[in-house]
Order: sequence, then structure tokens, then C-alpha cells
Amino acid sequence: MTTPHAQKAVPPQPGPVGGSPGPYESPIPIRRATLGDAIVSEWTKIRSVRSTVWTLGVLIILMVGVGLLTSFTIKATVADLGREPVISLGFFGVLPGSICVITLGVLTVSSEYGTGMIRTTLTACPSRGRVLTAKAVVFFLLSFVITTVTAALVAVAQTAILGGVPASASLWLRTTVGVGLYIATLGLFSLALGAIVRHSAGAITVMIAVVLLPLVMALFMFTQSMRDVQRFLFEYSIPNQLGALYGAAVTDSGPTGWEPLWLILGITAVALLLAGVSLDRRDA
Repeated sequence: MTTPHAQKAVPPQPGPVGGSPGPYESPIPIRRATLGDAIVSEWTKIRSVRSTVWTLGVLIILMVGVGLLTSFTIKATVADLGREPVISLGFFGVLPGSICVITLGVLTVSSEYGTGMIRTTLTACPSRGRVLTAKAVVFFLLSFVITTVTAALVAVAQTAILGGVPASASLWLRTTVGVGLYIATLGLFSLALGAIVRHSAGAITVMIAVVLLPLVMALFMFTQSMRDVQRFLFEYSIPNQLGALYGAAVTDSGPTGWEPLWLILGITAVALLLAGVSLDRRDA
């Protein structure tokens, strides 16, 4: 008959002094989260969703397609642009393309409220101001680079197709960098509105009204008593401000040169401030 195997005695493990368990120390190094971490997180989110690819893809198609179509149409009809630089024709593609940037700006914030993902975002980064800043930085840089590069390519293509009067260095800068800054800032305004409204369809509708409604209203103001209001709406409508950057504004007065950019920057700064206050005072 076999005897049971004798178990080896396990020596007692030393415990904490005083008999109470000590505080847990993670083997993983812990550091405070920074704005850079939030920016990396927002970049991962914005490049991994299909809405970014679709909206920016349609933006490029509209700017390039409308710009080249306009150039080939003018060349086929042998139209004379006179002393007007051909790069001003890029305005016709930028205006519809701006709707794409507006849509993406709204979705950058409002889509997270629609899916409930904002709860995860704010759990990982409780600082609402940091979240809004990170979203704004990532969205602005992405839309600025895409719009500026596309506008520059369209301007080069139009100049090669039509030739015409050479544009000045200031006009080249406004129609590339200036237009990119304006469209990206307009998208920031829509991002701030999306943070305030927290509803994709509602915020996009409001932004389209902001872009198009003043110009449409001005077209139907026929009475003499409404002339001053009509002139104001024409001069400060977003299409006219974009035209001013291209040196092809609808009216002779109103914003000219770089003035449209300063106007939209001021309006957007106020909207972002209101969005930050809204995020701090309302629950997700």
C-alpha cells in the first residue's frame, strides 16, 4: 500500500506592517494627461470615421471638378476675361465645397452626442475645455491643409489652361492660404455650433442658413426702403466675403482684401467661447 505524498509546507509571506493592506502601486508609469494626448486621441477618431473621408473627398471633387469645368467652358467659348486674373474662377468651386467642411465640423462634435460616445470621451478626459480645444485644433489643421492644397492645385491648373493676366503675389496668397484659413475657420464656427446644439441635422441646417439665407433674402428686397438692408446683406454675406478674397466680390463696398478673414475669426472666437461655456454647464 502506498503512502500519501507529503505536501511541502509553504512558508508564510511577509505582510504589511501593522496587519493592514498597503496602497496599490501600479507597475505601469502614470503621468498626467496633457492637451497633446487629447489631440492624438481626436486625430485617431477623425481619421477613422467614414464621414471624414466622404466630406473631404466630396470637397476635393467639387473644388477640382467645378474649377476645371469652368476653365474648359470659358476656353471653349473663347470668352475674354479682360484684366481679370483667371485664378478668380476658383471661387465657383470653393463655395459649394464649403458646405462639406461645414458638415464635417458639425459632425466632429454632434456625432459623438448622437451615438453616446461623448460619455467615453469625457470619462477619459474629464476636462471639457481640453476636449473642445483638441477637436478644434485637429479639425482646423486638417481642413486648412486639404482646402489650401486643393485651392492651389486648382489655381495652377486654371492658369495653365487659360493663361491670361498674371495674378499678383498678394492675390495668389489670398486665393490659397487665405481661402484655406477662411474655410477652416468657417468649419470651426460650425464645430462650435454643433457643440452648442448637439444635434447633427439641426446644426447643419442652421449653418447652411447662415451661409445662404442672407444672400437669398437680399435678392427679394425690391422696395426702396429696404435698399440699405439689402446692401448690407449683400456685402457681408459669406459668398461675397469669399469673392472678396478672390478679388471678385459681388459689391464694390464691404469687406475687401483680408478683411473677411478677420471678420470670421472674430465671430468664430465668440462661438467657441460660448461652446466652451455650454460644455461646462451642461451634462453630457
